[in-house]
Amino acid sequence: MDSADAKRLLDLMSSRRSELLAQWEEHVARSLHGRLSTVELGRELGELYDAITDALATGGFSGRGEGYTVVRSLLVELSRNRARQGFTPSETAVSVFALKRVVESLLVDGSADEVRGYLEFARLMDDLGLFTMEEYARTREEIIAGQSQQLLELSTPVVKLWDGVVGVPLVGTLDSARTQVVMEKLLQALLDSNSAHAIIDITGVPAVDTQVAQHLLKTVVAARMMGAECVISGIRPQIAQTIVGLGIEFGDIPTKATLADALRHALVEIDKAAATRAEGLL
Repeated sequence: MDSADAKRLLDLMSSRRSELLAQWEEHVARSLHGRLSTVELGRELGELYDAITDALATGGFSGRGEGYTVVRSLLVELSRNRARQGFTPSETAVSVFALKRVVESLLVDGSADEVRGYLEFARLMDDLGLFTMEEYARTREEIIAGQSQQLLELSTPVVKLWDGVVGVPLVGTLDSARTQVVMEKLLQALLDSNSAHAIIDITGVPAVDTQVAQHLLKTVVAARMMGAECVISGIRPQIAQTIVGLGIEFGDIPTKATLADALRHALVEIDKAAATRAEGLL
């Protein structure tokens, strides 16, 4: 591409900066429906406009060079801000693509040089727009992953039921990711509270299959390695029938129908342990 084409377009964009920037802000502001302040939008687009003209001056339409590194950095910031603020992909994309429409107004006589320069600029903005959308999508994925982790942690609370007894009321499906969270939180709670008994209540678990049973066993084994005895409560009739039908064995792990039964069992074990210690002191 002839560098003269880039220079002609650059000269026009530089000499009419205020006018073109105002039009760009108007287009973008209209698409955002006032959800971004005029001052913030003006600063954001002003920095990006100047970075683009600087990049055109040093790298032409190539999309490469130090100037375009600055442009891409600004686009990363823009896309991340839009994703965190809850803007849609279309609202984010228009912040870049609208500049093509604005620059189109620079076409006066429709000469081959003008059209060639504009088409190269449009291709450049398409590339930058796609880059922006990729960063937007990556940020949204990070946000969703973070929210999923927070929901996992919130949905697996570990509560102190009695001195020396902690409980984990499980609600919903128990998968590998959630098992890891349950295990980490339970072990930390056992350490922090110096508890020797843990109750894993599965009343809110809709179904128990072989996979769920394996997850429960892993959690129990991990707790036992910390010196704690685990009781599984919430074994409803349907759950019991399923466990028997699948041939699942919990071995020597105590199971109870209700949380109250499990707590009663834990308190009896605590009393037995206390009585044993007392006898040892006599």
